Amino acid sequence: MKGEYKTKARNMIVDYLKANADKRFTAGDIVKALSESGATIDRSTIYRNIDRLCEDGKLVRYKENDVNGACFQYSEGHGSCHQHMHAQCANCGKIYHLDNEIFAGAEEKLKEEYGLEIDFGKTVIIGKCEDCNK
Repeated sequence: MKGEYKTKARNMIVDYLKANADKRFTAGDIVKALSESGATIDRSTIYRNIDRLCEDGKLVRYKENDVNGACFQYSEGHGSCHQHMHAQCANCGKIYHLDNEIFAGAEEKLKEEYGLEIDFGKTVIIGKCEDCNK
């Protein structure tokens, strides 16, 4: 395991990630937010830190159809994000960690009827959360 460097830039990036742990975001979102906060962090530094955080298992990288490039989710404290499904509010972007047992019957049916195996870590169900439905 590589040593972890605690630079000012890395700390600012991790602070952003922790503040947005229940949302998905892109590298561009991080660049924009840090720039708007007055931080002068080079874009390549942000991308390098994203790559390192993904390698370390603190960020989950996935592709969404409505977004160009990769989306990320901060997963520290949810080390098994690659092993369970997520739901996301289409309105506010909040992410929920789902129990795979909820989908056991559907998983079996998809495999049986279509030969399709679910990749839980890359599966996101889109809906509207309780707060946004009010």
